[in-house]
Amino acid sequence: MIKRWVVAVIAVLWLPLTLAQDLDYGEGGFVANFDIDSAHTTDGTNYKISASGEAGDYGRVWLSYEFTDKLGMGDAGEFTGFAWTQNGEEFATATLQGVYRRKGTIFQMYSLDMVSNGIINIVSGEADFVGKTMTFKVSPLK
Repeated sequence: MIKRWVVAVIAVLWLPLTLAQDLDYGEGGFVANFDIDSAHTTDGTNYKISASGEAGDYGRVWLSYEFTDKLGMGDAGEFTGFAWTQNGEEFATATLQGVYRRKGTIFQMYSLDMVSNGIINIVSGEADFVGKTMTFKVSPLK
């Protein structure tokens, strides 16, 4: 009886590990640094920002985001955005979508971004509206 109970407990504890999926980060990750160029709201609830900076092989990047709080959480919500890049004569565009949460004065951001070259990037980082900076770790999804 005890043997069956031990086997059942081990099976229950092992099951989540065998069914879990992990995001597969690709090679070629980089850190992207941006300056927040402008921020505004027209309703006091949704906020729009634009930023520009350097992002690895993508070169110069311009970002625009709209932050919303559809669940009314106050210190967390979601965002959508758009980016375009130029590196010499190479151009790319991307759609940005993710979630954010506020930790003190810093906003932590997590995003999956679809790039016009077919790459999906996993992005995590932070926005500092007081310091007017955004810093992200970016990695292609395999």
